[in-house]
Amino acid sequence: MMAKGKNSEQLHSNNKHKNGYNFNDLSEVYPDLKEFVFVNQYGTDTIDFANPKAVKAINTALLFKYYNLTFWDFPDDNLCPPIPGRVDYIHYLADLLNASGIDENVKVLDIGIGANCIYPLLGNAEYNWQFIGTDIDKKSLDRAQIILKKNNLTEFIQLKQQTDSTQIFKSIISETDKFSATMCNPPFYRSQEDAMQANARKLEGLGNRDHVQTRNFSGKQQELWYKGGEKAFIHTYLYESSMFKTNCFWYSTLVSKKENAESMYSSLKKLGATDIKTIPMHQGNKVTRIVAWTFLNKDEQKEWITKP
Repeated sequence: MMAKGKNSEQLHSNNKHKNGYNFNDLSEVYPDLKEFVFVNQYGTDTIDFANPKAVKAINTALLFKYYNLTFWDFPDDNLCPPIPGRVDYIHYLADLLNASGIDENVKVLDIGIGANCIYPLLGNAEYNWQFIGTDIDKKSLDRAQIILKKNNLTEFIQLKQQTDSTQIFKSIISETDKFSATMCNPPFYRSQEDAMQANARKLEGLGNRDHVQTRNFSGKQQELWYKGGEKAFIHTYLYESSMFKTNCFWYSTLVSKKENAESMYSSLKKLGATDIKTIPMHQGNKVTRIVAWTFLNKDEQKEWITKP
């Protein structure tokens, strides 16, 4: 039976999950999901989205069913990303690249790849993109490398550690590097306390108080909070991007707060951005956005396309 997922409404037109989940099909490719599926009061198959193990199981099943993976595992204290929302970022970025004339030999730099390696896995499966993924946590990179090896993806996705937690692109991008785009899902809490309070509110909204001490999608410090929160991280991100103006066509990041997106515009214009775009993403009741910018002028953009 098809059932609406928590993020199935208003997804990108190319999103495989826009019509909800078929729990029977998903349980066939990933039998561990079966124990979490039940029929709700409306007679529809579903899972408890406040249960982190159930959330991890359904997202694993989605990857097995739709994205050619045969292995996806990582410690329970690492972030478990919701696949429908994450692949939406991939599809909208693909639209932006296509509109710019970039549809072949796409190479993306993923900032904060995490142990789950999710954006490179989805981007390679959907569009055959190549990736370099960075993270400050060596253990997360080691776990991501296991996922890549077991799925025979090391030829398409490489990993690189950022050894300085105060930097983002420095020591990662070299003078000769060229990326079609960067992408990032920044930590948006200021502290662990902020993260836990937000989680409690979310779980109460899901109607389940039993898991208030556990995030239903887990997450370690570097994945969830950053000194100064989302705004501080993003402004470091965009400032450093201005140091590598010709190394990347489109820089991009998710931005959860509208006011943070608005504050980026004046900063980016001062830094010399030639074009800035905000791409809204609607997933059920949740509204977020991608902000993308380039420092290339029209002639540089044409040269990039003709001589990638």
